[in-house]
Amino acid sequence: MIATMNYKPPLELSSNSSTQINSSVIWLHGLGADGYDFKPIVQKLDLPNVRFILPHAPEMAVTRNSGYIMPAWYDLYGLTGNSQEDENGINTSQKYIHSLIKNEINRGVSCERIVLAGFSQGGAIALHTAIRYPEKLGGILALSTYLPLKTKLTTEAHPANAGIPIFMGHGIYDDVISLDMCKLSLNTLQNNHYAVNWHEYNMAHSVCVEEINDIHAFLKQVLL
Repeated sequence: MIATMNYKPPLELSSNSSTQINSSVIWLHGLGADGYDFKPIVQKLDLPNVRFILPHAPEMAVTRNSGYIMPAWYDLYGLTGNSQEDENGINTSQKYIHSLIKNEINRGVSCERIVLAGFSQGGAIALHTAIRYPEKLGGILALSTYLPLKTKLTTEAHPANAGIPIFMGHGIYDDVISLDMCKLSLNTLQNNHYAVNWHEYNMAHSVCVEEINDIHAFLKQVLL
């Protein structure tokens, strides 16, 4: 379904000229949003020599939202641990993110200096893609999200990213993706020996100032 959709060119932001860029962060928005959603936060981070790539998800009918057409990285049937998952849609988005990674490498950025980031549904794609990527990446920034297709992690994870730095942040009052659901994902990652930098915040399904500060520290640690 997604394969027939057209992807709009991503939004790109940086505080340096292109000749000074040595790192890239590919940051995926949540369901129903677009690449501009995180532009204000990226501007607050103000990290030197980093190019932020903010792609736009294609529009599709989303089952959980009564078939309403909206920007989505994959179809969504529910948000519980037992919900059906759109494996084809998830894998199609994974391939698109692969193309964005390849583009950054072609522009001279080392794979190890590329971070995949995302919020909510975008964070799910960031986790899914980075763990399976065949070359070592710089890190994962997973915000208010969960790990999709958990039962396939053991067989599909690539050893190149077995030690990838992972930042996970979640609001304790999140009523979209529950804290318990996120902790199931955390446990799955930890049981598979991933080191997760875990943070809980006094917020709902959103981003707060404290989290932005922690994101800034994490990105500085893995990229600068």
